[in-house]
Amino acid sequence: MGDGLMKIGYAKVSTQDQNLNLQLDALSAYGCELIFKEKGSGKNMERLELQKLLSRLRKGDTLIVWKLDRLGRSLKDLISLISDLSKMEVSFVSLKDGIDTATATGRFTFNIFGALAEFERDIISERTKAGLNAARARGRKGGRPPGLPPHKQAIAQAVQLKYHADKMDISEIAKVYKISKVTAYRYLKWSPPTKEIRGSINDVI
Repeated sequence: MGDGLMKIGYAKVSTQDQNLNLQLDALSAYGCELIFKEKGSGKNMERLELQKLLSRLRKGDTLIVWKLDRLGRSLKDLISLISDLSKMEVSFVSLKDGIDTATATGRFTFNIFGALAEFERDIISERTKAGLNAARARGRKGGRPPGLPPHKQAIAQAVQLKYHADKMDISEIAKVYKISKVTAYRYLKWSPPTKEIRGSINDVI
């Protein structure tokens, strides 16, 4: 490794193990000059330390983790991150998994992961299409259900009543229901209110 190129480690706690010592010892022993420590866990975590690390990386650097699951939250996430590192010309090492993308063997191993991820996507896509075709054969259509959520349906119907029956100006309607004029106009194109709604709309809003 030439001058100015760094070995940068990334350690992250898991739900089961909140202690970073094992990872930190392994990363230090490998020669990491800088280690970012992620102490929050969970799927929806923002991983702020990882973001800092990625912004710190430079061409020729190496990112080291103790194990693959410390870096990626899923196979798809992991493949995406490693692909980004490759574009940055940054090497990746996973100590426990014996992966080093600076070597031919390491690159081959990770290409296998990429192929598996693609295979998984294809299988999911095929199953989704098969399910939709089966539903259509039974007379049902897939996708999002049409229309608006119930509360917005009520507002849309109220807008139509105010506009057509009460002859209110669109600006006044928008102000009454605290919506934009664009939204009010869009609601006017929605399906017309039923007789039942006409009788009870004021109770709904």
